[in-house]
Amino acid sequence: MLLAIETATEILSIALHDGDALAAECTLRAGRQHSALLAPLIERTMAQAGLSAGDLRALAVSVGPGSYTGTRIGVALAKGMAAPRDLPLVPATTLETILAAQPLQQAAVPFIVTVSAGRNRVIWAEYCCEGDAWVERRAPQISDWPALLAEYECLVRLCGDVSLAGLESIRRAWEAGAPIELAPAAARIRRAGYLAEVAWRRLRESSVRAFPADRVMPVYLKSP
Repeated sequence: MLLAIETATEILSIALHDGDALAAECTLRAGRQHSALLAPLIERTMAQAGLSAGDLRALAVSVGPGSYTGTRIGVALAKGMAAPRDLPLVPATTLETILAAQPLQQAAVPFIVTVSAGRNRVIWAEYCCEGDAWVERRAPQISDWPALLAEYECLVRLCGDVSLAGLESIRRAWEAGAPIELAPAAARIRRAGYLAEVAWRRLRESSVRAFPADRVMPVYLKSP
């Protein structure tokens, strides 16, 4: 069984996945309560699924980019659970988890993935579909929402975290005639179940020893 932990923004999500099926998942908007909620949520979810810490064979954790504090809380707990038992700890970025939930889109339309960065800022990157995979076209960067939307005059698709300031900027862009497609809210949220899918794929493709807990580090972006 693999435990996936996602705490890189206001969203707190955990999942238990055995490699074939999702055994349990819990996702909520936790604000700044990650440190108080994360460990009890894991304990309760595992108990409800009839599992204990001894059933875990691997962990996965979101390493950001996102909130400095939220990311650090998740990474620290995951390392604390994995290291004593020498369990593999698979890192994945917030952007990768969002992409894992999206169906591949063959159209040549920029696909923008967003993650909240606080203070009305947004982390974003551009992807396109090549074959059976998403490929990064523009590396992750931080800006505010108006600056992001001003980057594109063509049709774009947006998916990921969208703050209230982001929604307001998108509405204004729509009113000005901007061709922006926004994924439904349920498709934009980062779910640990998809983080677990990313982790299982990497475990199958690599040696378990390729994921020592002590090498997992948070990923942070700084404003230009």
